[in-house]
Amino acid sequence: MIEDVVAWVLLAAVAAYACAGGTDYGAGFWDLFAGGPERGKRPRWLIDHAMEPVWETNNVWLIFVLVIMWTGFPVLFQTVFTAMWLPLALAAVGLVLRGAGFALRKPMTRLSRRRVYGAAFAVSSLLTPFFLGAVVGGLATGRVAPGTKASADAWSNGTSVLAGLLAVAATAFLGAVFLTADARRFDAPDLVRYFRLRAWCSLAVIAVLAVVGLAVTRHDARYVHDGLTSGIGLALVVAAAVSAVATAGLLYRAVTGWARLTAVGSVALVVVAWGLAQRPYLIPTSLTVDQAAGASTTLRWLLLVTAIAVVLVGPPLVLLYRLDTGGALQPLAENDLRRTAADRGGSGTPPS
Repeated sequence: MIEDVVAWVLLAAVAAYACAGGTDYGAGFWDLFAGGPERGKRPRWLIDHAMEPVWETNNVWLIFVLVIMWTGFPVLFQTVFTAMWLPLALAAVGLVLRGAGFALRKPMTRLSRRRVYGAAFAVSSLLTPFFLGAVVGGLATGRVAPGTKASADAWSNGTSVLAGLLAVAATAFLGAVFLTADARRFDAPDLVRYFRLRAWCSLAVIAVLAVVGLAVTRHDARYVHDGLTSGIGLALVVAAAVSAVATAGLLYRAVTGWARLTAVGSVALVVVAWGLAQRPYLIPTSLTVDQAAGASTTLRWLLLVTAIAVVLVGPPLVLLYRLDTGGALQPLAENDLRRTAADRGGSGTPPS
């Protein structure tokens, strides 16, 4: 049925945002805990260079998720944004402060102002994924249904807190893996060791939270718990665990290119497993895909627009990511600018 296809597109978009946007959130997480100006100078230098080419692009996936929600599943959109408006508003504020902090901290000449903007960027990178994860966890508990009014209990329960912490830990894991690869590309062995250790630590935290989550969701989100511990949901969780362990091994062997792929695969598999564990519900156990879907004509047009977007936007995004991971998008250094100016002068080309 067409609504099922659109639901799969929505799940794929959520997984893409969890991986692409999560990498940037993870970089901000490590920026927060990098230490003082001197101790954290080199890690923050790498974080800036790694994020500059792509950090705005990764938010395309969030916009895609929102468009599919309010167009394809208007009942879901209304329910979520009515019952969960506060954590979503806090996440949105975090997005704004995060972007402003990252964009403005580098050109600031005064150390005090750079610290303020840097703190806004780093703290928001922690809070935004937590609140987004808390919303997902709250939906899994069944505390939210069409017509539910906003309440703190909907997103401040045990499953919500656990999902928020897992979101933060997953983004920290992704960020550390990608930063390890970037450190190797920049030929910075000290930063390779620095971020590799943090990738291993964040993976250990994820493992602990996952074990705790089995007990918490068993009593607080039983429908999703049963879906994740049986059938295809369990198979995907096991595959995600294998991918995560493979990432740790690849980092030890300094095979950072493959480590990026396995890290992304592990997070994406967990997101897909969570989505499948909720079948046939979008909000267990009160709102099915059929009940939440919009008119069939609207869904057909939405799929057409999605196909056009994939054709027009997909290849440029793939090219951007390939150029970024290949090191082709780094800003020119002062020596590069001087060399370019000298070449222009030698060729007789007048300066612009």
